[in-house]
Amino acid sequence: MKLKAFFVLLLLSAVPLAFSEILAMNAEASYYAEKFHGRKTASGEIFNMNALTCAHKTLPFGTMLRVTNLQNNATVDVRVNDRGPFVKGREIDLSKAAAQKLGMIKTGTARVKIEIISPNGTSAVASRSAASPNTNSAARADYWDVQVGSFTSRENANRLAQALLKSGFENVYFQETSSVTRVVLKRVPDAQLPEIEAKLRANGYTDYVVKKNA
Repeated sequence: MKLKAFFVLLLLSAVPLAFSEILAMNAEASYYAEKFHGRKTASGEIFNMNALTCAHKTLPFGTMLRVTNLQNNATVDVRVNDRGPFVKGREIDLSKAAAQKLGMIKTGTARVKIEIISPNGTSAVASRSAASPNTNSAARADYWDVQVGSFTSRENANRLAQALLKSGFENVYFQETSSVTRVVLKRVPDAQLPEIEAKLRANGYTDYVVKKNA
């Protein structure tokens, strides 16, 4: 009997377990869309209504949430990249794409369950077999920042950011100094970097710079 119990425990220890923390069981969710598309979020990222993101008043940027519509049991995973909602009684503001997956476009709001599935947006990713040819450092990293352009004119930076969004890129940020505005793809996972670089080159962006995410 003890030997059998030992093998059961051994099998259980080999099965990866996924944990989530319930943030709210019956919260009100809303969504935002066209009016804010292309604008800068509180995190510095450019809001893309077609990406699976959300706004929350207090959770750290990058937190991954699983939101379930309590009426139809539809579920979507979203990443916190903005602050809000600022309407009393509402817990979370979803992007339009996330709201569509929850089936709440017509109603505008929904009662939802919210679970934290990753506190800072990190996940296990496989390392590339070889460093990217355009990578500044030979050392590998879990995440990379890809600077696509740097401008003295904010208008030109905004034009590039809009073009990147239209081409399907996500995590588009502005990084501003006293003299320039940089347009950056933030926190690109190591495993996705080759694909992102190939997509940039296919869209005519060849002067990008890849750096480790700080």
